[in-house]
Formats: sequence, structure tokens, C-alpha cells
Amino acid sequence: MNTLPRGRLRAAVAVILGIAGALIVATLLGWWNGRPPGPLLVLDVAAGALSWVLAPLTLWRPVAATAVLTVLAALSPAASPPATIGALQVARRERFPVAVAVAVAGIAAHAVQGGWRPNGGLSYGWWLALVTIGYGALLGWGAWAKAREALIRSLHERARRAEAEQGRRVAEARMLERRKIAWEMHDVLAHRLSLLATFAGAIEYRPDSSPERLAQAAGVVRDGVHQALDELREVISLLRDDDPAEGEGIRPQPVLADVPRLIEECRDAGTEVLLREAVDEPAEAPPTLARTAYRVIQEALTNARKHATGQPVHVALRGGPGTGLEIDVRNPLAPHRTTPPGWSGGAGLVGLTERVQLAGGQLDHQTVDGEFRLHASIPWPA
Repeated sequence: MNTLPRGRLRAAVAVILGIAGALIVATLLGWWNGRPPGPLLVLDVAAGALSWVLAPLTLWRPVAATAVLTVLAALSPAASPPATIGALQVARRERFPVAVAVAVAGIAAHAVQGGWRPNGGLSYGWWLALVTIGYGALLGWGAWAKAREALIRSLHERARRAEAEQGRRVAEARMLERRKIAWEMHDVLAHRLSLLATFAGAIEYRPDSSPERLAQAAGVVRDGVHQALDELREVISLLRDDDPAEGEGIRPQPVLADVPRLIEECRDAGTEVLLREAVDEPAEAPPTLARTAYRVIQEALTNARKHATGQPVHVALRGGPGTGLEIDVRNPLAPHRTTPPGWSGGAGLVGLTERVQLAGGQLDHQTVDGEFRLHASIPWPA
């Protein structure tokens, strides 16, 4: 079946009818010019009319239609033009062996035609040689056209696939960026909200505190809420805008030098944190490594505050260029569950593990002898 669009199919039918009709008329005029009309003229006109009607069928059934036209070409030279058009269609659309078989049949039909209706202008041998050369040219032309169409289809398919692949890569990159933003939201807001919960809990369970202490705790809660809202607003603005202006509304990313400030913030919230830091050239740490290390410590402190309130936390940070960065955080487990109702657990560690792996490192966490231990190693190029 023909797969051309309807508009192109109509145009192809019109072209074939026009070319075949013109060639049939020219053949009849050339053949019967100077010859007296006879019974063969009726045969030629009938064969020419029938072959003209059958010529468009080569677009739908090229082999079958060409076979009929080839039989008519053996009877009348008026059918030769449609028969050659059919041979060209077979060469363009069918396998090469089939096209060769149709061409051989066409040569044989014209050999029969030349045998019983010789052409007075050429010898039979030269005429058959010209017919053979013509069918060979049709085979070559059809094979070239078929290869060209296959190449064009292949290029279109490759372009379509490349466009789809590019779209997929853009979507994956956008999803990765949004996932990074989600990680930042979890790490930053979880830390901030855990601090607020600590101070709010102090206000709730120690109503007998002095007005100054209550006012101080309320001020910390208020400032923490403002900071959390600012950070949430920043993350939402990034999610709404796929292409934010560079540097617009984006806070400076944390570095290793911010770790002491993070520790002091936790100490102010009432968590006992012991820090051992032995990092060579912390200011030279790559941004990805520094940000990942900061988030690891931040998440570990948040988990300790959520699940082991009142327990001391030991943080060890060591390493340098060429040796990598080692982070070790330990805290005793609380004797009783202290996690407030509704707080989730485990999702932060899953995201943290993936974050460290994306930085080329490894993160492990386990409970040993009543102590929760978190260890991360991140490569630091020299």
C-alpha cells in the first residue's frame, strides 16, 4: 500500500497520468506516421488507453500493475511508456531482486514486441540493446532514489531522536536541580525548625522561668521564624522560576568556615556539641565539597536534637587537599524516645547519602553500643 499523504498522492497520480498520456500519444504518432491505418491501430489505441488507466496503479501495487503493463507492452508499443514507468516504481519501492526480475520481464516483453512488430528504423539487435540499456538505467535510477529516500528518512529519524534526547536531558537536568533545591529545603528548614522546637519546648515546659529568659527564648523563636520564612520564600522563588537571574535572591552557599558558627548556633539552643577540627586550608575547599560537608554536619546535629535531646554530640572534621575530608559525628542514644509527634525520620539520611555520593564520596551510619555514629568521606582533589 502507498503511504504518501493524500495531497502528495493526488499530485503523483496526476503526474503519472500526464507523463504516460503524453508518451503514449507520442508513441502512437511516431509509430503510425506514414503508415496506412489497419487493424493494429485499433490494438495500439486500445492497449494505450488501457495502459494509461493502469499506470497510476503502480503507486499502490507496483509489481502486479507492472506485470500487466509488461504483457501489454509485448502486444503493442503504445504500452511501453507505462511499462517502463511501472519498472521504475518497482525499482524505487521493492527489493532489488524483485526489481531485477521485473526489468528482465520487461526486456523479454519488448523482445517479443520487436520480434513480431519490427521497428523499421533500427535493426532488431540494436533495438534490443537499447531496451536493455534503458531498463538498466531505470534500475539504477530507482535504486538511487530508494537509497536517497532511506537516507532522508534516517536523517529525519536521527533529528527527531536527537530532539527527543535533548528534551529528555533538559527535563532530567531540571529535575536534578529541583531535587537539589528540595535537599536544601530539607537541610536548612529542618535545622531551623528543630531549633525553634527546642526553644518552644523550653517555653512550654519551663513556664516558671524568669521573664527575661522567656523573653529571650521568644525572641529567638521570632528570629528563627523570620529566617525560616525567608529561606522558604527563597526556595519557592527558585521553584517558580526555571531560569532565575544569576545571583538574584540567592544566599551565599555555606563553606567550611561556617561550621563553627553552626556549632555555636546549636550550643545556643542547648545542645552540647564538642568540635574537633583539623582541616588543612579550609578556605581552599571546592564549593561542592564545602557545601556537602556543611550539610552533613547540619543534618547530623538536627537528627541528634530531634532524636536524642539532651545528649552530647561529638563532631570531628579532618582532612585537606589530596587526602580528602573525613566527617565523624557521634551521639549517645536517648534512653527514651524524645522525637516530637509528627516528626519524620530517615528521609534526611537517605537524601544526605545521595548528596554525598553525587560529590564522589561515601556516607555510613549505624548504631553501635548505644551510640549513633555517622561517618562521611568526601574526596578533595589536590
